[in-house]
Amino acid sequence: MVRFGRNWLNILFVLISVTDLVFCRTLSGDRDPCGSTNPRKFQKLRSDQITVLINGYSESRIPLLQSIVASYSASSIVSSILVLWGNPTTPGQVLDQLYHNLTQYSPGSASISLIQQSSSSLNSRFLPRPSIDTRAVLICDDDVEIDRKSLEFAFSVWKSNPDRLLGTFVRSHGFDLQGKEWIYTVHPHKYSIVLTKFMMMKQDYLFEYSCNGGVEMEEMRNIVDQMRNCEDILMNFVAADKLRAGPIMVGAERVRDWGDARNEEEEEVEERVRDVGLSSRRVEHRKRRGKCIREFHRVMGKMPLIYSYGKVVNSVGEQGLCRKAGKLVFCDQD
Repeated sequence: MVRFGRNWLNILFVLISVTDLVFCRTLSGDRDPCGSTNPRKFQKLRSDQITVLINGYSESRIPLLQSIVASYSASSIVSSILVLWGNPTTPGQVLDQLYHNLTQYSPGSASISLIQQSSSSLNSRFLPRPSIDTRAVLICDDDVEIDRKSLEFAFSVWKSNPDRLLGTFVRSHGFDLQGKEWIYTVHPHKYSIVLTKFMMMKQDYLFEYSCNGGVEMEEMRNIVDQMRNCEDILMNFVAADKLRAGPIMVGAERVRDWGDARNEEEEEVEERVRDVGLSSRRVEHRKRRGKCIREFHRVMGKMPLIYSYGKVVNSVGEQGLCRKAGKLVFCDQD
C-alpha cells in the first residue's frame, strides 16, 4: 500500500481542485474555527463590503438557491458568499453540480464557496469561519429573496449601528401572566427578535455565539440541537446581553419569502383545509420557540431581550391625501 504524507495530500487536493474535476466544494471540520483565543480584530476587517452566509438544506430548493446567490453576487457590496449546506445525506454529485452552477452562472465578482457541513446542526450557521474578512455578516435563508437596493440600504443602516442586530423579519418575546411564563409572540408595536431569514450583524457575534460563554453557552447551543430550532433566538440573547439594546428593523422595497406557506395557491376548499393545518403548525411552532426562550432564560438566569420600536425606511414620501381622478391618493402619487 502506498502511503502519502499530509503535504502530498494537500498538494493532490489543490491539483484536483484546479482541474475542476471532483473536489469543487469544501468539507467543513478541517479547522477549528474557535482555535483562536480571541475574535479577529474588528478594525482590520473590510468595512466597505459584507459576507453573505446562506443556509441550504433542501435539494428541492436548489434552483431557488442558485437564483438567490446570483442576486447577491450582483451587488457591489458583497465580498463573498458562503453557502452552508446542512444536509449531510445529499449526494456528492448533487453538490458538485450545485457548486458548478453557482460559480459559472453568478454575474458578480463576489467569491462563492459551497461548504458541506458535517452535521445538520443549526449552530453551524454562526461559526466564525476564517474566510470571512468583512466586519458585517449577513445570515439568510435559501428561500428569502430581497432586492439589491434594499440590501444596500440595510447595509448603510448597519454601518451607522454596527453593534446592533438588524433585519427585515422580526418577532417578540412576551410574558404570559396567566401561565406565568415567557412566550414567543408577535407584538404590533414592538419587537425584540430578528429572524435569520435576513439578519445582519458584526462578525464578533459569531465568535461570541460559538466560542465564548463557557458552560452556559454550550448548554444553550445543546438546546438548539435538541429542539432543531431557535438558533436565531439564541443569537438575539447573545447580542442583547452584550449590548444591552434591542435589534433594528429595516424596511425593504421588495422582499419575498418563498418558504411562507401563504404563497401556495389552492382551490377554495383546499385553502380552508390548508389554513387550518397552517394555523395548528403555527401554534406548535410558537410553543416550541416559547420553550426555547424559557430554557435560555433558565440557563442565563435573566432575560436579556430588549424591545425596539418602529423601523427604518429609505423613503418616507408624502403622507397627505389629495383627490385625483375622483379618488383619494397620496398627494405625491402620479
